[in-house]
Amino acid sequence: MKAAAFLAATLFTSAQEAAPELNALEKEFQDTLTGAVLDGHFTRTNSKELSQDKYTIVRATKLKGDMWRFEARIQYGNRDITIPLDIEVKWAGDTPVITVTDREFPMGVYTARVVIYRGQYAGTWSGKTNGGQMFGKIVRAATP
Repeated sequence: MKAAAFLAATLFTSAQEAAPELNALEKEFQDTLTGAVLDGHFTRTNSKELSQDKYTIVRATKLKGDMWRFEARIQYGNRDITIPLDIEVKWAGDTPVITVTDREFPMGVYTARVVIYRGQYAGTWSGKTNGGQMFGKIVRAATP
């Protein structure tokens, strides 16, 4: 029994040590995106049409350094999947910038820069054959 208790305590301590400490801005960023929906629009190069843009973030967790894990629900076509995405977040002063460069996702390879600030998001994106801008508001996800 003592061995099991020691093992449990060791695993618990390791898990606590593995979680990086968040500064105030990182905590606000995590709280803003955990359980949130980025709901807005995006454009495509050489088109005046706006298309609906929607991303559900189940959880945002800092991993180490500039790396964060986003458990994201991605809906496209007839697919609806939730996957963990390890993505770099850079800071421009007090503003987080989600940074993706030539990253493979289930729907293709993309590059993006997305600014998160005061309940809104805005950025640019590009893929193999297209690109554009994205923008919208950040709202709480509906609870099931």
